[in-house]
Amino acid sequence: MNLQELRNSHCVRGTEKLPVLARRAFSSSARTLNNRVPEAQKLFQADNGLPVHIKGGTGDVLLYRFTMTITLGGTCYSLYWLLLASMPQKKA
Repeated sequence: MNLQELRNSHCVRGTEKLPVLARRAFSSSARTLNNRVPEAQKLFQADNGLPVHIKGGTGDVLLYRFTMTITLGGTCYSLYWLLLASMPQKKA
């Protein structure tokens, strides 16, 4: 296999693109993204009487309830097994 055939092979062609991709990833021209932090600050700092974990909307409420449910369930499960382990076993 000569050098030209080697360059035309699939493996080598894929590795030739790697430096180009690396240069694009670290280029100085950044994408222009909108800064949404001030909007979020206004939402969460608004004095509307709601707790912070509810101000984000329905998704935050569901996530909070799910988290509290699995936390309470895990605590009860742990206490059950601690109670079970603390009782002496009957001799057969």
